[in-house]
Amino acid sequence: MSISAFARSKARIGVISVGHEPYWGQFPGLREELEGYGREFEKMLEDFDVEVVSAGFVDNVDKSFAAAARLRARDVDFLFCNLATYVTSSSAATTIMNLGVPTVLVALQPLKRLDYRNTTTYMQLANDNICSLPEISGVLVRAGKPAAGIIVGTLRDDPRIARELKSWCQVANARRAFKYARIGYLGHTYEGMYDMNSDPTAFTAAFGSHVQMLEMCDLAKLVNGAKPGEIADKIEEIKSVFTIADPFIDPVTRPIKQEDLEWSAKVAVGLDKLVVENGLTGLAYYYRGLDNNEYERIGSNMVLGNSLLTGKGIPLAGEADLKTCAAMLIMDRLDAGGSFAELHPCDFVDEIVLVGHDGPHNVKISDSRPIIRGLDLFHGKSGSGIGVEFSIQAGPVTLLGISQTADGRYKMIAAEGRSIKGEIPQTGNTNTRCSFDCGVADFIERWCAAGPTHHFALGVGHKGQQIKRLANVLGMELEMV
Repeated sequence: MSISAFARSKARIGVISVGHEPYWGQFPGLREELEGYGREFEKMLEDFDVEVVSAGFVDNVDKSFAAAARLRARDVDFLFCNLATYVTSSSAATTIMNLGVPTVLVALQPLKRLDYRNTTTYMQLANDNICSLPEISGVLVRAGKPAAGIIVGTLRDDPRIARELKSWCQVANARRAFKYARIGYLGHTYEGMYDMNSDPTAFTAAFGSHVQMLEMCDLAKLVNGAKPGEIADKIEEIKSVFTIADPFIDPVTRPIKQEDLEWSAKVAVGLDKLVVENGLTGLAYYYRGLDNNEYERIGSNMVLGNSLLTGKGIPLAGEADLKTCAAMLIMDRLDAGGSFAELHPCDFVDEIVLVGHDGPHNVKISDSRPIIRGLDLFHGKSGSGIGVEFSIQAGPVTLLGISQTADGRYKMIAAEGRSIKGEIPQTGNTNTRCSFDCGVADFIERWCAAGPTHHFALGVGHKGQQIKRLANVLGMELEMV
């Protein structure tokens, strides 16, 4: 089975279009027209990288119960309830409350406005999409199951609607990523990093995913079993993605030796097999190693393979940071990339902070071919090998961290800023120049006051709205800095 089989499982979006049965005998042709609008709406959703599961047209309570049963059987993750005309709340709310998944109420009017001088009752009913919206929303609030979102607009030629639907589909994909997921945990957290320590049961309670405990011997067996042809293919993949750079003025950098490249490729082959054999959606890893033993040499040469996997939608977080692995997974499914990152030195002249890390990164969001350099050492870690160096695309960026509160609950911390082009250190580590809507010192003070871990996921685009929506459907606290 290939790596792609584990990456980017599409969310299953249930759809019902609802109408009012008493109208059909009074206004011949109305139901057929509204059913056509419902199919048009379903077609719109198919453009947003989700699997659409239609439960058809619902116009009474019996059909509403049946729709819920049909959608439960298909294991849908989200529901879009399309209000075709006025409908009694029983026809819509029965499906919503019995299905029990996050629901977005949608009211998309076919006409931008009525032809007032020529409007008939039939024409009004064909455009009466918002009429029952207060009723249905109010019932859901009263039931303690409020709609996750409400979308109002026109059915055609409405760019705002397209953006809203895409946003919600991204949220659905991010939520789906944790469903049935197995997140690997290899080794142990970096010694002394209290913020990295995680309770796997608390993680499962927060995200619904299984934490798969792995040992270095699991990986070593697969690395040592790599075949020459597999290693050669992986070297070609590495050369197709990365540019091999000369040493920099930093004395820890050195030329990349052929044996460095071959060993990193061999480790990358083993990592691919570890993902496939264990059905992993992501991996948090760290192992210190000792005296250049085998585990040390494997652990210090995972960066290339991890960066390739992260770019394929399977995030790998260094220093065994399980919480940031989840943040990277979220950002990837929000189409933001999501690189493993932390705060580096500030530039108080240009009012930016360097953001990066010496571990894996998402090569999809690099602004050019990422660079690899030989390193005699990884600062603060054992071993030597190859480091990855790139800056992400210039423009809007989002930082997403996941921490825990004093009572153990998971908490998201996010901020929107900008990636600015300019010089970065050429030390074999990734760095991106980031600015925010306040002074850099002010931003860092606010960010740290929110109680984050020192790692976070760095992604492209402003994703604050989607993160707010995801936090809501996960029932998780969010602090926007």
